[in-house]
Amino acid sequence: MSSDSAAPTSDALERDAHLASTDHKVEPSEIAMGVIIGRTSEFFDFFVFGIASVLVFPKVFFPFADPLTATLYAFGIFALAFVARPIGSVLFMEIDRRHGRGVKLTIALFLLGFSTAAISFLPGYDHLGVTAIVLLAAFRIGQGLALGGAWDGLASLLALNAPEGRRGWYAAMPQLGAPLGFMLASALFSFFLANLTPEDFLDWGWRYPFYVAFAVNVVALFARLRLVATDEFVNLLQTRELEPVPVLELLRVHWRHVLIAAFVPLASFALFHLVTIFPISWITLFTQRSAGEFLMVQFAGATMAAGAILASGLMADQIGRRTMLAICAGLIALFAVGSILAPLLFGDSMAGQTVYVVVGFGLLGLSYGQTAGAVSSNFGARYRYTGSALSSDLAWVVGAGFAPLVVLSLSSRYGLACVGLYLLSGAVATLVALGVNKLKARAA
Repeated sequence: MSSDSAAPTSDALERDAHLASTDHKVEPSEIAMGVIIGRTSEFFDFFVFGIASVLVFPKVFFPFADPLTATLYAFGIFALAFVARPIGSVLFMEIDRRHGRGVKLTIALFLLGFSTAAISFLPGYDHLGVTAIVLLAAFRIGQGLALGGAWDGLASLLALNAPEGRRGWYAAMPQLGAPLGFMLASALFSFFLANLTPEDFLDWGWRYPFYVAFAVNVVALFARLRLVATDEFVNLLQTRELEPVPVLELLRVHWRHVLIAAFVPLASFALFHLVTIFPISWITLFTQRSAGEFLMVQFAGATMAAGAILASGLMADQIGRRTMLAICAGLIALFAVGSILAPLLFGDSMAGQTVYVVVGFGLLGLSYGQTAGAVSSNFGARYRYTGSALSSDLAWVVGAGFAPLVVLSLSSRYGLACVGLYLLSGAVATLVALGVNKLKARAA
């Protein structure tokens, strides 16, 4: 059977790209680089919006509300993308099945870049009134739909092509996109905060990070399309390892596994926005610390997270990915208990705030490094691609999407101990899900 006939879901352009690359053997390191570039672009878009939800949107789009209420409104819009993400997965899976992965990725990444860049041109409430808020929400939903569609299976391809005994290391590679995306977004905002007056920053300075998004997404698109057209990817499609299936069929056969897989990464996902987005809101609203300076502290924390992600890969190859996740959930639970017992750690003490961020980012790196596909083998070859995508989407909704909104609302009323309680709930959910998964594996 010829290689071009083996990819019936690809359109003519995608087949041509495949034919142009059949003489090139793609190594796991090249796949890893493509995955990292793609994930970095996605997280950069999301963190730009998240940081602006604290520093910009309350003043530009909700000037009629007090600072705390305005920030909660902005966090409500921030959460819309996570609600839209599983819907985007369902819609784009159908595009994938009908027109091929190249078409799906092109549409999804252009939608992601357009939605992010369009925000940079959006007038504020003073010019458009409620329409400005509606458009902001619409573009945020566009980001969520696009991120659901940006699932390309390359992380699974990377794991399946990993050398023997190195699957944990290569599974950690895609996760580097999160700290790298945050580092880029935080550095840009910190630069403009440090070099512009508050008036200039709110007038035009905040728009530049959103401009950058479209260019970053174009680079990511070409990096990923080059890999989608390779022999390895087509061969995996032939063996149905990475072929999309109807979501209803997946749920009918594997709804229990989807549910378990959605809860396994909750410890990591609960921590995710509680060391990135939430601390900026608390610093801005309730302390005198400079937001620009604090962003650079978080930048340093993100570098530690990147190192911890790599360390998680080495450790997982020695003790197993699920064991690694359980240990990390336990460490996050201890961190959460410490946050409950010593809420002043993150209060007015600059040293305490720095410790919280650095330790939190370190734990995030260790745990997040192995969350991708930790239980994807439960789905089997036919359902792995769609099952991994949908369970990841649901985990983001439950664990991270509403975290800044819920925790800021509760902590502003009842104190910072609520941060620890939220984290503890995520750690318990992960441990329970891993336990249930282990019992089901034994029963099988």
